[in-house]
Amino acid sequence: MPASDIGIDLGTRNSLVYSTGKGLVLKEPSVVVYDKDTEKIRAIGEEARQMAGHLTSNMELIRPIRQGVIADYIVLEKMLKYFVSKAMGRRAFRKPRISICVPSGITEIERKAVEEATYQSGAREVFLVEEPIAAAIGAGVDVTKPFGNLIVDIGAGTTDVAVISIAGVVVSGTIKVAGDVFDQAIMSYVRKNHSLFIGEETAEKIKIEIGTASEEADPRTMEVKGRNIMTGLPKVATLTSEEVRIALKDATNQIVELVHSILEKTPPELAADIVDRGIVLTGGGALLHGMDTLIEQRTGVTTLTVQDAMNVVAVGTGKYAEVMAKMEG
Repeated sequence: MPASDIGIDLGTRNSLVYSTGKGLVLKEPSVVVYDKDTEKIRAIGEEARQMAGHLTSNMELIRPIRQGVIADYIVLEKMLKYFVSKAMGRRAFRKPRISICVPSGITEIERKAVEEATYQSGAREVFLVEEPIAAAIGAGVDVTKPFGNLIVDIGAGTTDVAVISIAGVVVSGTIKVAGDVFDQAIMSYVRKNHSLFIGEETAEKIKIEIGTASEEADPRTMEVKGRNIMTGLPKVATLTSEEVRIALKDATNQIVELVHSILEKTPPELAADIVDRGIVLTGGGALLHGMDTLIEQRTGVTTLTVQDAMNVVAVGTGKYAEVMAKMEG
């Protein structure tokens, strides 16, 4: 039996590892705790996230990837090594083929660095996969065919929009507006309109429970606890989904505008395919309620959020080597 291929989706917030033999084998936060005194890494992934709120002054929380861009290569390499060895487990007598997902706007220098880090983490062979192609494969789209497919991948740090045909990107664009920006927008809205300080975790909860990108017939409500800006004391406020829609309006509009501009740049034959096949929405940010409706309303093109939107990039990355081999075969 051949050693299994591994696909890694290195996300701004979470990293996922998919193994062709076993499916999704790892999902951990892309964070590392660094000890400044000993100059060593204390914890990686989930363990690091749990320490986050309780760090002493000599420790630092590092996110090696910020807004889809690699901010710290040395830390990234160590984090990759950790994830690969954890995903492979003990039976790693053969080095795996590793496909790793990169944002479509990445520079040549960054590509080399990611490749190098992946070899360092124990790969026999490395494939760099552009995010929209990984998302399409994971969503079950046959990317090898000469049809145009429009993929909108909304992650935590970036939104990637691309038209794909014959396993290549025809037109694409990336903006640094995605899940994390949604959270920030909710935090600042609640601060401005309810005089309430809330943390990122609360903002994330609000987004998941009552977040929406399009108007709802009957808005939902949620009680939100935080700290009163004036008094500094705990305070509770009631928030409606309509308020959250207004808070997110600027960010969701930017995503719609990007989709619009990519459609305008699409060659006519491929544009015709997209009208027939629809727009495919993937990534954690695609789970924002009404996001598909908003894109559909503004573009006039049927828009569908795939099942399991958070995991499709990892799954597609893992299957990439196989798909490409079929194409060449």
